[in-house]
Amino acid sequence: MTTPLPLLSIIIPTRNEAAALPTLLGYLRAQTDGPVEILVADAGSTDDTRARAAAAGARVVVCPRAGRARQLNAGARAAAGQIFYFLHADTWPPAGFGAAIRAAVAAGAGSGCFRLRFDDSHWLLRLSAWFTRWPHTGFRYGDQSLFVQRRVFEQAGGYCPEMQLLEDQEIVGRLRQYGPFRVLPGVVTTSARKYRRNGVVRLQSVFGLLTVLYWLGLPQPALARLYRRLVR
Repeated sequence: MTTPLPLLSIIIPTRNEAAALPTLLGYLRAQTDGPVEILVADAGSTDDTRARAAAAGARVVVCPRAGRARQLNAGARAAAGQIFYFLHADTWPPAGFGAAIRAAVAAGAGSGCFRLRFDDSHWLLRLSAWFTRWPHTGFRYGDQSLFVQRRVFEQAGGYCPEMQLLEDQEIVGRLRQYGPFRVLPGVVTTSARKYRRNGVVRLQSVFGLLTVLYWLGLPQPALARLYRRLVR
């Protein structure tokens, strides 16, 4: 008797992503070969994000407070799957990503991610993306997406709701305590729109500074204020 494939819950946090979301949702449906549900955890959108998400077949979870960590937790609470896949609205996973995630979980992975590529050929972005092949927690960013078994996510306590920045690095450190973390060989492609708006070298320097300050223990409110001051 064939064991049914586990339900994969794709959880996407959004705010004003109406322009790109329908195309992404269509791609996600086309690339999953097993049972899947898509949840859009929206907070504060003033465009047609929610209506377009619903029209494309996603379940919309309305979040009363903005913040990626809070929105991802809200999506997870509403999800029914045995595997969660957290994905940014401007990131496209590789073809066959659902099968790759299920295979990794079947092989024992508690959580994991894909490698990263930007939709821009700037040398610094290519260098930054190259480092994402390594398993060190310091190289983990939300743009890489994150898959995690439901039980592992719940054992770890989910995302820390107080995190305003670098919530992905924080949770990966805890997820590793409850099962192996795997960096899969597939590559997600993420938008470099923020780099183009702020300047690649400038923004990469800002992110590097914020990461160092985070690891040195600077409180989240101070990190968030610095981010708002430096990033357009």
